[in-house]
Amino acid sequence: MAEDSVLDREDAIAAVTEARLASVFDTAVDGMIVTDDRGNVLAFNKACERLFGYEASDLLGQNVSRIMPREYAGAHDHYVKNYLDTGEKKIIGIGREVKAKHKDGTVFPIELSIGEASTQGGRQFIGILRDLRARKQIEDRLAKTQAQLLHMTRISALDEMGAAIAHELNQPLTAALLYLQSVSRKAKADGSLDPLLLDVIGKAEREAERAGEIIQRMRQLVEKKAPQRETIDVSELVKSCLEMAELGISEDETYLQSDLENGLPSLQADPVQVRQILINLLRNAREAVADQVVKRVILSVSRADGFLEFRVKDNGPGVPDALVDGLFRAFTGAKHKGVGLGLAISRSIAQNHGGDLRLENGPGGGASFILTLPVGEPEEDTVEL
Repeated sequence: MAEDSVLDREDAIAAVTEARLASVFDTAVDGMIVTDDRGNVLAFNKACERLFGYEASDLLGQNVSRIMPREYAGAHDHYVKNYLDTGEKKIIGIGREVKAKHKDGTVFPIELSIGEASTQGGRQFIGILRDLRARKQIEDRLAKTQAQLLHMTRISALDEMGAAIAHELNQPLTAALLYLQSVSRKAKADGSLDPLLLDVIGKAEREAERAGEIIQRMRQLVEKKAPQRETIDVSELVKSCLEMAELGISEDETYLQSDLENGLPSLQADPVQVRQILINLLRNAREAVADQVVKRVILSVSRADGFLEFRVKDNGPGVPDALVDGLFRAFTGAKHKGVGLGLAISRSIAQNHGGDLRLENGPGGGASFILTLPVGEPEEDTVEL
């Protein structure tokens, strides 16, 4: 009788212990799976049901590879057999990040820890699984925030350098302009130079003056000042831009063309800044068609809904999809030279005028950069760099 009492008490204790373990198993926040040494599922807790979309009854007796992506599922039984044969631990007692597969086929990251227990029925493995999707999202947001912070730090550094760079460049530029003017005056006075050379010197003077204006406008842009608007004749603007963009192209292979809609109105904008955008786009287009047998770059202008639309279209290979998202962000240019500021600054200038700058890739190749500027002066100026 005393022996039966002891056995009854041991059975009661075992029942209580089992009930406690079952309660812990089903109330655990992390997923818990128990498998035998053949990889068949013996237990599958409530957290796992939520994690994988299966009911426990769907998987009990089934191979655990059902909740693994294909690259893991095919090798799982081999790994288990190798451990049983050699005792070499790959993940047991270590834990690592792996991939899991939801019932709907979605593959997601989990942190997996595996323990081992010897039972009367043989070896069993207990897996504890933690969903890493929320943590990955936080890590991704943190990485993006850090990248944005770095980007803004570099932009801030550019702001601080802008005035100093403008000052340093203005000094040698002013000296070069004075030298050119001095040569021009002396040559005109004594007639010592060929008229053609005088004309070239005159053009150099005008370009030096224009470079000084560009530096001044860039300084204003960095300092977030409003553009200096003037009335611009669009046909003259296009003509001067093409002339500048054609420098370095021989006369017998000129391929830059213009196509202007009839009756275009004048534009109220900063001529230096707008010219800077168009020349930058035209020169980019020149580079894009450099390897084409037949080269074609067209600057067209048309009117649309209160805006003038300047379209620079080329027959090059187009902009790769991988570069499109970052194309207008500073310091993300794909060119081997420069710091990737051209398109970022060009869009900022356009937006500062109340317009915009965007890209259209042609379905059969080629790219079109479209600058839109309001025909009338916008109510307020905005700057977004």
